[in-house]
Amino acid sequence: MTAPEFDPTGIGQWTEPATFEVTAERISQYAEATNDPIARHRDGSVAPPVFAIVPVFDSLVPAALSVAPVDLLSRLLHGEQDFRFHRPIRPGDVLTSRARPIGFTGRPNGTAVVVRTETVDAHGELVNEQWMTAFFRKADAGTSVGEAAPSHRFDESLRETEPVAEVVAHVDEDQTFRYGPAAGDPMPIHLDDELARMSGLPGIIAHGLCTMAFTSWAVLTELAGSDVDRLRRLAVRFAKPVLPGQDLTTRVWRAGSGSWAYETTVDGELVVKDGLAELSH
Repeated sequence: MTAPEFDPTGIGQWTEPATFEVTAERISQYAEATNDPIARHRDGSVAPPVFAIVPVFDSLVPAALSVAPVDLLSRLLHGEQDFRFHRPIRPGDVLTSRARPIGFTGRPNGTAVVVRTETVDAHGELVNEQWMTAFFRKADAGTSVGEAAPSHRFDESLRETEPVAEVVAHVDEDQTFRYGPAAGDPMPIHLDDELARMSGLPGIIAHGLCTMAFTSWAVLTELAGSDVDRLRRLAVRFAKPVLPGQDLTTRVWRAGSGSWAYETTVDGELVVKDGLAELSH
């Protein structure tokens, strides 16, 4: 079989800037769609951390497809996500975002394309940076080009200690239908059972970033007094799809000063791994 042709000339090329105006209503909708219990998020006073994906979302797939063949779009899964926060997003912000692929790595089970984004406010001040890894299943580029995503690997020695927090959360049956509009993510594998099965999935799966949002409020409520201003970094690797109706268990370990490692399971199986949260004091 001929290897799919990934195009290295797209590496480093920024997408056109996209502008997004933040409203309290949109923040509140996102918080509700992710079952976020934090009052300031629910009333739209300040955005939950994973809301940072919303202004950049429309730039991510075009950036990935500037490297990957367009006909592989149906095989696209979200592999990893890494946020670096310079400040929280607030209602009234007018944000400008852009994205660029920085590298890809081909393996027999698929190819990972890393996209880096940056979001600035109306004054040009950096609000957040992101590294998104798009994984194209069963498509081996046959080579590696450019940069890998920053590491956030779980330190296995932490298992010798007890977790400092454990949070159980339920994924609602209608979660994907609420999250899709709130995030601006219309991908059919989250909304159409037949199309999801045609893509080789067990049925509709939860958005990876919705699952990540669940882990973010678990970390904030347990370790940061529900104060999103303290969050500096949040990174995960998506290990297995989450299905509507499942229960998520997130366990958190202290990994150093201001650093916390975590992972999330469903019925004892990892669905989110290599979780990392960094908090200011």
